[in-house]
Amino acid sequence: MNIIVSGASKGIGYEVALQAAESGHNVLAVARNAELLDLLVAKNELITALKVDLIEEECSQSIASWTNKVGKVEVLINNAGQLINKSFIETTVKDFKDQFNANIITAVKLTQAVIPFMNKSTHIVNISSMGGFQGSSKYSGLSAYSASKGGLSVLTECLSEELKEYGISVNALALGAVQTEMLENAFPGYSAPVSAEEMASYILDFALKGHQFYNGQILPVAIGNP
Repeated sequence: MNIIVSGASKGIGYEVALQAAESGHNVLAVARNAELLDLLVAKNELITALKVDLIEEECSQSIASWTNKVGKVEVLINNAGQLINKSFIETTVKDFKDQFNANIITAVKLTQAVIPFMNKSTHIVNISSMGGFQGSSKYSGLSAYSASKGGLSVLTECLSEELKEYGISVNALALGAVQTEMLENAFPGYSAPVSAEEMASYILDFALKGHQFYNGQILPVAIGNP
């Protein structure tokens, strides 16, 4: 299959891209950090790097160039994201804008760019968070992050309705605690029960098979809270 993964320069996105390529899939790894992307590409010849800031730049032409070589896109994993940990009183309007840009607008722009190259059976997987899952425990300092991830979840539900006539499925995985740099920023010193490699394996399996069973769903993937 042909798979696009954003936020692929480190953490979960890096592991998803690498595991997908190791399983024989063609991967377009999208991220801003050119140096880290180069390290990823060096690990497997099935990985192509797309070095782009999705907030600032357009990527349609680059995606078209890649699909001309490999064919239609079967899986899009919107994993790009950012976390700001500040009390609500200290969080500025700019912080909120930055969080929504990083956690929603990146997914909007990449999805819009990829839709023309999708198959009828394409599966879009948005990586959300338990922080944005309705009814879950919420934590001080994560208001902007959680609100943006909640927005991504609602966007998932909307897209599933808009794109179902094209045969495209859209789901979101609301991840709990995973041992990543982002988790360390949110909960310093906390040891997560799941590694980035383990979560990546689950995400990849869901991306390849989950659309057979789900569409428009926000699925919690957490042993506990967070």
